[in-house]
Amino acid sequence: MEPYAEVEESYRRFAAEAADSPTFAAWAAAVAEDPEVVTWIRALPEVKQQPNLVFAAARHHGVPAPGPYDGLRAALLGDTGALRATILARSTQTNEVGRLATLVPAFASFDGPLALLEVGSSAGLCLYPDRWGYRWTTDTGEVVLGDDPLLPCRVRGPAPLPTALPEVAWRGGIDLNPLDVTDPDDMAWLETLVWPEQDERRARLVRAIEVARPDPPDVVRGDLVAELPAMVERASSYGTVVVFHSAVIAYLPPARRREFDALVRDLVGSGKCHWVSNEGKRVLPSVTASGPPIPDEHPTFVLGIDGRMVAQTHGHGRTLRWTA
Repeated sequence: MEPYAEVEESYRRFAAEAADSPTFAAWAAAVAEDPEVVTWIRALPEVKQQPNLVFAAARHHGVPAPGPYDGLRAALLGDTGALRATILARSTQTNEVGRLATLVPAFASFDGPLALLEVGSSAGLCLYPDRWGYRWTTDTGEVVLGDDPLLPCRVRGPAPLPTALPEVAWRGGIDLNPLDVTDPDDMAWLETLVWPEQDERRARLVRAIEVARPDPPDVVRGDLVAELPAMVERASSYGTVVVFHSAVIAYLPPARRREFDALVRDLVGSGKCHWVSNEGKRVLPSVTASGPPIPDEHPTFVLGIDGRMVAQTHGHGRTLRWTA
């Protein structure tokens, strides 16, 4: 591969997949064709080169979005160090609670009360599935559970939609850089991570912060592989331990993903916890391979229960196609 080609390809792929944000799709496509900006991005540590992070940091420093690519380009190439410092200090921690509409049917597989342990939990906003309502639209009508605000999801296939909200006895998490739901600056960063044109997601985030702030979760700072066994043991006194994650493991290098996969399978196999995974189809090959084949051109998340694929999902929780 020629120098910097991996950055160009990453941004081209992001442009193709960012249909939910015309601004980000246009920015990413332009970056891929701009050798000067590619060179600037390539000087970042590899884990910090991702479009979501670079674009959010630029917006954090005043680049308007929606707005033209020229604004982003000028900010990056004219940076005196502050924008780069933000990229190095921050992470993409989107905490999209819309995903709960696809996670709750998986949680319903387990006897409660539940001790929910989220790896890569950020501010822990997805640890409150019992404090949201849900509207699942199926081929035969709507299934509504709980009260407003309702999280919507289009459902296909024989998904085991629950008839009661989960009973949650404990909420905890692990994150390399946990965000404090009571800290205005941390929450402002989360809001910056919401893509342009996504006003509904932004409003949902504000509501999620309001839900979590009075009762913050028990989130520890640390590596998810190193801390997981002790946290599972800690959670076990509260109820059925469910380790879960959504759009997190993709940020680990491949070797670390395999290590996490082996560790959590060992914990499940020894009866210490259950496991609900919700990641891009290429992130955990062992889970994806346990379900029906997915065409290469079909972008999707894969929902797994205890290491086996049960559904394909939209990355922000909009759709659920049950395949188990």
